[in-house]
Amino acid sequence: MFKHKGAHQYTWYKDTLGRGSKIDLVVVSSDLRQHVLDARVKRGSELSTDHHLVVSWIHLQRRMPNRLGRHKRIVRVCWECLADPSVRGVFNSHLWESFNQIPREVVDIESEWTMFSSSIVDADIRSCGRNVSGASCGGNPRTLWWTLQVRESVKLKKESYQAWLAQGTLEASEAYRQAKRTAARVVSETKTWVWEEFGEAMEKDYQTASGKFWQTVWHLRRGKQLFANTVYSGGGELLFSAKVTEVVQQLLGGKAPRVDKICPEYLNSLDVVGLSWLTHLFNIAWRSGTVPLDWVTGVVVPLFKKGDHRVCSNYRGITLLSLPGKVYSRVLERRVRQVEPRIQEEQCGFCPGRGTLDQLYTLHRVLEGSWEFAQPVHMCFVDLEKAFDCVPHGILWEVLWEYGVCGPLLRAVQSLYNRSRSLVRIASCKSDLFPVHVGLRQGCSLSPVLFIVFMDRISRCSQGLEGVRFGDYRISLLISADDVALLAPLSLDLQHALGCFAAECEVAGMSVSTSKSEAMALDQKKVACTLQVVGEFLPQVEEFMYLGVLFTSEGRMDREIDRWIGAVAAVMRSMYRSVVVKKELSRKAKLSIYQSIYVPTLTYGHELWVMTERIRSQI
Repeated sequence: MFKHKGAHQYTWYKDTLGRGSKIDLVVVSSDLRQHVLDARVKRGSELSTDHHLVVSWIHLQRRMPNRLGRHKRIVRVCWECLADPSVRGVFNSHLWESFNQIPREVVDIESEWTMFSSSIVDADIRSCGRNVSGASCGGNPRTLWWTLQVRESVKLKKESYQAWLAQGTLEASEAYRQAKRTAARVVSETKTWVWEEFGEAMEKDYQTASGKFWQTVWHLRRGKQLFANTVYSGGGELLFSAKVTEVVQQLLGGKAPRVDKICPEYLNSLDVVGLSWLTHLFNIAWRSGTVPLDWVTGVVVPLFKKGDHRVCSNYRGITLLSLPGKVYSRVLERRVRQVEPRIQEEQCGFCPGRGTLDQLYTLHRVLEGSWEFAQPVHMCFVDLEKAFDCVPHGILWEVLWEYGVCGPLLRAVQSLYNRSRSLVRIASCKSDLFPVHVGLRQGCSLSPVLFIVFMDRISRCSQGLEGVRFGDYRISLLISADDVALLAPLSLDLQHALGCFAAECEVAGMSVSTSKSEAMALDQKKVACTLQVVGEFLPQVEEFMYLGVLFTSEGRMDREIDRWIGAVAAVMRSMYRSVVVKKELSRKAKLSIYQSIYVPTLTYGHELWVMTERIRSQI
């Protein structure tokens, strides 16, 4: 169709035989054929095959989307230097100078916060300095083995390839083959050296710095990290002591700076003066019932989950909050936790001493006993639409008042929501600020306890006489945060319980997701479990994943055990190259990783297993 010389038409060529072929094509639909401008072979592109790259140009009358890019030149503070005691001393001396210049009388919270945040950031810049990184400064290598020697050998291979294509002689072909072998050898040797260095560093960290060792292991597995605790005095005045200083030191480093540009390393490096200043700031916020705007400003960063990149629902947004504001919210969280004795036993989410295994064990025992005595159990696994983000603030304050959270404590909690606002950050671009009038703050230490109090009010008001009898107990509801399981012996009873629960959710400003909620019936004979919410019928399934464990309508756990065996096999594969085959790691270090990662993954929910010889041999 398009006229090109022969070298730009043959997609496969064998120089030893002197033969070529046109066997690689670009296929377009008939409606796009008229828009194709050109198609040809690009011989200069190196591929891991003996075929050449085929490209095509298509002209479409559409506007190209604006693609966001990262800054090529990034200036950042070298906060990692605070690990050096001498640098930390200089940092605190600069902070001491700023602390001596502030007025002793209590000023408004915004002025006090501005002085504190600017002083701590300025002290870090003066003590640690700045570093310039990015592509304009030599680039950030994606892999440690991309050294100067590797770069030069790969460059020579590309030049030899271009010379062979241009000349086509045996000498040029032999030179390219030699350059290709040399580049492959250099890359292999450099990769081996990098892995050996990595293994030796991990073994050294295991012997001398166990915290860094486990941080590396969790990074390999993309593990979760926990936020630190803090304490408060019972008299209403917040204060920091030596004990609180130890808690602040537990803040995990390496986190991204928030809108106030404060990193965890800044608070970790504070001495008595810095902690006293932070305490003074907290006391002003407690007395005035207001917090700085930076504390209620969240930076939402969307992270892609799976599916189509163009669909917004395929992204999960994480919110970055001010670190001092999170510490303050943790102080308030400890006081709000006093309502825990009023939380029903059916709720196990975010409650110390209760966990998902309690709910799993209860549900399994109910299903096991009902199957043994031929008693049917009808279940509905309820999913609430964006439950965390749909909590109305006005109703939440009323619920907290009913549960005994009132006075200055309630005012302090409200201060974190009164002027709440957020912005979205994608790459290096930020959106305009927009107010947030509904939902709990993501990443805030207060949000879990506020949510379980809110859900406890809904479950308490919706409970009736329905439920499955198990011994001396009647179990009608199991709930872990927003994961709700309704139980009843009959389908009609379950429909009544579901209707009451959905009605209470609607009164509280929440709604049941009919697309994700499902029904299941456990019976020795197959029975129908027909449920509907807001006029829509819920699908009946034969199996359901509840709190990470697969439950079936037959009450068997064989598939669940097989699934966990496959999961631990995937864990082993993910860490095989970086841990298992590392000769530099001692057997003791490998056994520690095995006991801390492999065994817990395999034995999650093992309290529900009925051990047989087949299962024992598989494990």
